[in-house]
Order: sequence, then C-alpha cells, then structure tokens
Amino acid sequence: MTQGLRRSRAGQITVRLAVAATLALSPLAPGPSRAAQFDLPEIGNSSDAVMGSGAQLRLSKAFMRQVRAALPVLDDPLLTAYLESLGNELVAADKSAGGSFTFFLIDQPVVNAFAGPGGNVGIYSGLILAAQSEDELAAVVAHEIAHVTQNHLLRGLEDQGKLNMPTMALMVAAAILGAQVSADAGMAALAGIQAAAMQRRINFTRENEKEADRIGIATLAAAGRDPYAMPGFFEKLSKASRVYENNAPEFLRTHPVNSNRIGDALGRADEYGARQRADSLGFLLARARLRERSYDRPEKSLESFKASLREGRYLNETAERYGYALALLRSGRLDEAKTESAKLLGAQPSLAEFIVLDAQLDLKQGRSAQALDHLKQAVTLSSGNWALRSAYAEALMAAGQPRQAMAELKTVVRTRPGNTTLYDLLTQAAIQSGDKAATHRYRAERLYTEGDLEPAIKQLEFALRQPGLGYQDSAQLQVLVDAWKEEQRDQKKRGPDPFDFSNDRGSAATAP
Repeated sequence: MTQGLRRSRAGQITVRLAVAATLALSPLAPGPSRAAQFDLPEIGNSSDAVMGSGAQLRLSKAFMRQVRAALPVLDDPLLTAYLESLGNELVAADKSAGGSFTFFLIDQPVVNAFAGPGGNVGIYSGLILAAQSEDELAAVVAHEIAHVTQNHLLRGLEDQGKLNMPTMALMVAAAILGAQVSADAGMAALAGIQAAAMQRRINFTRENEKEADRIGIATLAAAGRDPYAMPGFFEKLSKASRVYENNAPEFLRTHPVNSNRIGDALGRADEYGARQRADSLGFLLARARLRERSYDRPEKSLESFKASLREGRYLNETAERYGYALALLRSGRLDEAKTESAKLLGAQPSLAEFIVLDAQLDLKQGRSAQALDHLKQAVTLSSGNWALRSAYAEALMAAGQPRQAMAELKTVVRTRPGNTTLYDLLTQAAIQSGDKAATHRYRAERLYTEGDLEPAIKQLEFALRQPGLGYQDSAQLQVLVDAWKEEQRDQKKRGPDPFDFSNDRGSAATAP
C-alpha cells in the first residue's frame, strides 16, 4: 500500500481507530518529588464488568487491523524478532504481567510508542534510533507494558462509560490520532469536545501515566536494567525540545515532560540504585539495520557507513560493518558485500542477522544451493527462530521448491497470525506451486490483516470455487468464510459505531 493511500485511509478511519485505540502514550503528569515505597496495585476484575472477554478479543483484532490501515507497520522478521526478545524479557520481569503480548514496529522516523488492547505494543523506528542505549528503549517499552498489565484501557473505558459514545470517540480521536496519524484531524475533533469532558479524561490519564511510570521503573530494575534510563531519556528529549522548539520529538507532544516529572522518576530510580548492563548486539544490529534503510538512496547510506567506519564514529564496529554490508547489498556491490559478510559470519557464525545476510548475497549471486544448505543447517540448530525459517522459505522458493516453502511458512504463521510479510511469502509460494486455492486464501489473509474485510471474503469464496479442492482445505476455508461473514454482519448491525461494545458488558460468559 502506498503512503498516499495510507494517508487517505487514515483520514477515513480516524474516529473508528480512535475508539479502538484508547491507550496510546497520553499526557504525563508531574508526580511527587520523592518516590515512596510502594506495592504493585491490586486492580481486581472491574474491567470484566466493562467488557467481556469476547469483546476484548474483537477489540484487540479490530485495533490491529485499523493500525495497519493507518500506519506503516513493518513486519521485518529480524527487527520484529529483536523487539519480541526485548519485550518478552520485560514482560517476564513485570510481576503483574499476564496473557500474551504482541510487539510490532512502525516504520516512521517518529520518537514515540503506544499500547493498545490485547497487549499490542507499537514501537516507532525513530524511537529505536533516538535511544542511545538499550536501557533507554527498554524504559519506554516497560512503561507501555505497564499500561497493559494494569488494565488502563478497560479502566479508561469504564470511566468513559459515564459519557456518551460520540463524545468519547471525539476525545480519543483528538488525544491519540491527533498525534499518531493526523494533527489536523485531531484538532478538528478536539474542537467539538466539551471542556468538562476533556478535563475528565485528562484527570484519569494522569493517574494512569503515574502508575505506568512507577511500575515501568520497577520492571527495569527487576530485569537487571538501569532504572535511571527512564528519567535520563526523558531529560535528553526535554533538552532536545528546547533546542528544536517547534520540532520537538513526538514523544514530548504526547508525553509532556517537566522538571517535576523527571524529578519523580529520579526519586523512584533511587529506590533501586544504578545498574550497569552493556547493550546487546541485537539492539546495536537493529539500530544499524534501521539506519541503513532510513536513507532514501543507497549511495547516501553507503557513504554514511563508509565515513563512520573511516573516522571511528560508531558505538560498535561489528554493528557498523553490518550496516555497511547492507548498504553494499542495496547498492548492488555484491562482491564487496560478500567480503564484509564473510568477516561478520566468521566472527559470529550462529547469529541470525549474519546468516540471513550471507544467504541473501548467495541468492543474488546465483548460489541458491549454497544459500539453501546454509539456512537449512541454521534452522535445524535453531528451529524456534522464525526469522531464519522465513529466510529458509525464501531460499526454497529461489531453488524451485515452492511447496516445501509453503510447508515451512505454514508452520511459522501458526505462531504469528497477522504478519503481512508471512502472508506475502505464502502467496508467492502458492503462485509458484500453481495452487490457486492457496493463492486466494493467503491473499484473503493479507487483506483481512489490513482491515479489508469484504475483499478478503471474496478471495476466500474464489478459493472455495477452485476445482480439485480437498475436503480438509474446503472445510477450513468455509470456517473462515463463516467467521468473517459473521464479523461483517456484526459490524453492519452495529452501524457507524462498530467499536461500541456496550452490549458486551458483564462477565466473559455473556460474551459471544
């Protein structure tokens, strides 16, 4: 989908996504100057009285479809795998964490992040590049995880239940999409909101933000990371805002930071003391990968990495050489890239980033059998690494083995439904293998993931009409058709406000 189409669709879905996404990073309030000893709060199950589990699941799925329609989600396997690794480490350190989380990357040079229903946490690429240490990135992610673990979304909906739905929709659109998608749309929505209603939301989110901050710092300490990274990052961004004035980082537009805010975070960090932990190579490689792809032309990227290596301006030479090899690959200088790749792989032969890079170069240079052998060996040793398995599937297709690629990808997509890159690869494999039913099916899955329900259903119906379709495949497709049509009927029944879950209040037993 082009950026122009994305912007057009973003304008159409502003209010709808706003209702679904009531938990982006919202204004942070100043806390007390000294941190007190505290216990993690007992929230209870009041959220169940607001929305049943079935409605919560629908809201989570709807949220991600609308996010994908409005924002450029990047399903790069290597980058996503890194985010998952960091996020899961922090979830494990949060004593109140439960349920599943999904960490995803948004391909925009914006210094921000947000949390949504169902444990969906979005991280902008600009935030990763702005963080000078892994602990600074972890501080923001821990803050977002706390929003989820403390049920701030559902507690917010419970609070907003005192307001009518149109007012709530306008408030959320202004507070969230005004920052994440379109400032103009946000201001237009804000103009129609009663001052008293807006004050009610601000008062509620201030308490949420204070709680998320407090728990986020505790999570950093429990994970063995530096709790001072949170106030340190806030202070760095605050200084940047004074330098750049109107071009302040987006984080500060959605998270106003003042001296009281920083002081409160410092006080809470004092409760734990400093931690010393080196940045992981995964973090440094992710930053190098993002930096390389941030250049619009490969020659710019190549010159940047060459200059930094020549002048010694880098945090880590291995990561810098990885970025340089990626730039050489994109520039078509394959022999030079292969030389760099061989050095990287020689030093770290089991690292997925280097294995994938070397295989990509082999494929570009017509050595598909070599790429296939290398990736097969790597997958055998690390069967749980889905980035390696995705690369292996691509090598299988390049070697003329699309059906084997489909089998590999089906295994991976079971654990990662909703990943557009996987559905694209499955579609390619199905086309190469001549499986028309599978081609339509995976096109449908891709469309559904992007929020295009009606064309997705049509693709499934095309799949069902293909001759020679087996009983098991036909049954699976019919189940999907029935489920998606029911979802479509439910949306039509709900009318212009598809995210009003007022009929789903009560226990999980009342949810469909």
